[in-house]
Amino acid sequence: MPQIIPVLLSGGSGTRLWPLSRETHPKQFQPLVGEQSLLQATWQRLAGLEGAAAPIVVANEEHRFMVAEQLRQVGVTPSALLLEPVGRNTAPAIAAAALQTQAGGADPLLLVLPSDHVIRDEAGFRAAVLAAASAAEAGQLVTFGIVPTGPETGYGYIKTAASPVGGTSVPTLSGETPSGLKSLPQGPRAVERFVEKPDLATAQAYVASGDYFWNSGMFLFRASRYLGELAAFAPAILAAAKAALAGAKRDVDFLRLDRAAFEACPSDSIDYAVMEKTSHAAVLPIDVGWSDVGSWSALWEIADQDPDGNAHHGDVLAIDCRNTLAWGGRRLVSLLGLQDVIVVDTDDALLVAAKDQVQKVKEIVSALKSQGRSQASVHRKVYRPWGSYDGIDSGDRFQVKRIVVKPGAALSLQMHHHRAEHWIVVSGSARVTCDDKVFLLAENQSTYIPLGSKHRLENPGKVPLELIEVQSGSYLGEDDIVRFEDVYGRNA
Repeated sequence: MPQIIPVLLSGGSGTRLWPLSRETHPKQFQPLVGEQSLLQATWQRLAGLEGAAAPIVVANEEHRFMVAEQLRQVGVTPSALLLEPVGRNTAPAIAAAALQTQAGGADPLLLVLPSDHVIRDEAGFRAAVLAAASAAEAGQLVTFGIVPTGPETGYGYIKTAASPVGGTSVPTLSGETPSGLKSLPQGPRAVERFVEKPDLATAQAYVASGDYFWNSGMFLFRASRYLGELAAFAPAILAAAKAALAGAKRDVDFLRLDRAAFEACPSDSIDYAVMEKTSHAAVLPIDVGWSDVGSWSALWEIADQDPDGNAHHGDVLAIDCRNTLAWGGRRLVSLLGLQDVIVVDTDDALLVAAKDQVQKVKEIVSALKSQGRSQASVHRKVYRPWGSYDGIDSGDRFQVKRIVVKPGAALSLQMHHHRAEHWIVVSGSARVTCDDKVFLLAENQSTYIPLGSKHRLENPGKVPLELIEVQSGSYLGEDDIVRFEDVYGRNA
């Protein structure tokens, strides 16, 4: 079995599942199905896959600490964590990963996976990867087509040719049954064409024909084959990816792609740049309980439902409701006499929508951005490499935050021009630097940080440090920070 390197794509703007998902905390970092985030589940479903090595992860540089922490929690250290300074779609991201794998002279199979999908039949998916391996080794660019469950108009489709490519058998894994392949034993098939998202009548015809499958955005191919096809059909993308990797800078556990080179790269998907043009495209149809969780209605479809079709998360009370999805946060959400409605409650925003209108959530995000509203991109609770802070109250010239610092972590040595701060320790212990003084605070103790003082907060203990911070001053924005030292390499 050849070596398989998973390439986990962790981009995304966080608009389709607003207000839970946002730019600074998009859906791949959310535990939408089960206790693990979608990113963590993407890696976990590969456990036991023969030939699989440590993954390469391509992520937005703004999410770097979140990616690293979530992967650490499930016990994986990526072979490389490539940081994109700007989003340029999937073709350049995959190119950078493929070039990285070849840096040592290897030419592995790359299993390209978006990190925000759900797959229910994980054994079936692993078997599908093995079923596609021989075709990929032989030079095919294999994509995984999803057996449609209905005439979906929100997906692109792949039309297959009649002939299979690269082998006829479906291998199995020890102790597992590839249920997603039982009715599809032929192996990968040649691709006849890719088609855009259809209207309803066209989608119904596609499904009835049996020759069309949903385009999942998951791929298996040799690194060299992908780069060769990219050179033939999108040479500007390949050149920019090479330049971005050649100019990359090591930053702790991350590899920052060169900003100027990557910004100059054309933005294009792997479908448009390569798959629709190559003569080496193949598709393996699979039926593995797949969803891209592309809307709140899509999440409702895959969620556990009660006999009335209601799917609820959090503290939700529903009476006489049918086919609803309610996602609660910290407070009780009550529904009465509703049908086909989505309700999503977060600390700073509430969404109430008809289930058949949730594809328009992006319009709300666009409107918020045009108004300069912070709810478009950030949550009230903000994650940092050292922990998190939650803005629990604010008013004229004051702001109150609940701060959590991870054991052993430290904020930067910093100062503020416009605000003073009061810190009250709720639990754990704090080491405080304030100008030339360094001292410890225990539970129920407090201190005052004057305006202009150089200060730092650290957690020297073995349990999380929780404290309440009261800021007061003429300007309380997060950009009023002058950093002198930072263990995470941040300048602002």
